[in-house]
Amino acid sequence: AQYHGAGEEKRAARCFFAGLVIAFVSGWAMVALVPLGGWIFALVGHAPEVIVREKAYYDICAYGGIFLFGQMAGQAYFTGIGRTRLVLAVNVIGNLVNVPLDPLLIFGLCGLPKMGISGAALATVLATFVQWIIFFIAAAWHFRSGGMRRRDYGLGETLSLIGRILRFGIPAGGYSVLNLLSFTIFIFVTGRVGEVEFAVSNACFSINYLLFAPMEGFALGAATLVAQAQGRKDPDAAMRDGNRTLVLALLTVATMSLAVVVFHRPVLSIFAPADAAVAESFHSLGFVLCILMASWQIFDAADVVVSGSLKGAGDTRFVFWWMNFVAFGIWIPMVFAVARWHNTMVALWATMVVYVVLICLGTAVRWVRGKWKEIRMV
Repeated sequence: AQYHGAGEEKRAARCFFAGLVIAFVSGWAMVALVPLGGWIFALVGHAPEVIVREKAYYDICAYGGIFLFGQMAGQAYFTGIGRTRLVLAVNVIGNLVNVPLDPLLIFGLCGLPKMGISGAALATVLATFVQWIIFFIAAAWHFRSGGMRRRDYGLGETLSLIGRILRFGIPAGGYSVLNLLSFTIFIFVTGRVGEVEFAVSNACFSINYLLFAPMEGFALGAATLVAQAQGRKDPDAAMRDGNRTLVLALLTVATMSLAVVVFHRPVLSIFAPADAAVAESFHSLGFVLCILMASWQIFDAADVVVSGSLKGAGDTRFVFWWMNFVAFGIWIPMVFAVARWHNTMVALWATMVVYVVLICLGTAVRWVRGKWKEIRMV
């Protein structure tokens, strides 16, 4: 995105090929991790028949990981140069391939072999393969129409870009992995509160994702716009674009959160059990969790979008270390303390409000101070 903003399209193209090299190496690394997956499934303690299915699904997805990584490289490139409609179209096509293949391969329809859970995994791999091919063809067409030739790709410079991509990309990727890990730990802890409470928590998290998913799109848009402005060496435009995206995100999430609180009962009814007595307690707890969820959504949206802006500017190390400090230095210890001395779902969810507010404040201060303006990625 920064090369595109700087008008250096050839170097932007080399980033795409550098991404493909990283995808190739990562794909083989994923294959090497296949035995580790089986060990982890056995460690969790699931039933033997469940482990067999888990391993079958994981193995196929791992062997096809190279296609997923290649698809991600293509998606990142076209997002960086502002071709987001193409990215949307390719993802829609991938789903159109995946959805019909699932029943065909799972249940063995139309003369195909009945593969069960392995069929679901194979459908996913085939869909990502199709997406990768489309991105590759689109990139080749884009490069040719731009007048680029093979010698313009510059293999030596392409390889040198890998180190720079990893320098900024590893903290960004580590942020996502460890952020997911912290929430996984939280979910495991909430599972010990009670069966009904855990069901309510999972239902509210499903609703929460519907509110959160658009924020990821705003964050990606902010990262792209800020990166392009930084590439043009226009930090004022980067600040302006990031702030405007933040306002749009906050207006969106505030409206959606208000709607969830107001219409919480019909929304929760989708997940509520049939038993009337249990359903009433389900709705009662669900309403409180929806209030807590709405209270953190504003801060969560702000953090996600501003973090995206910082990533676009290249400030990925701060985003990584700040999230880790707040998540594993403050939030997770707080979660275990609450689980030990006041193990209720409301109290556990309240810790998340504290976590999101703290991480948002630190990210906002970093953005406003503008230290990211001094980072030079290109």
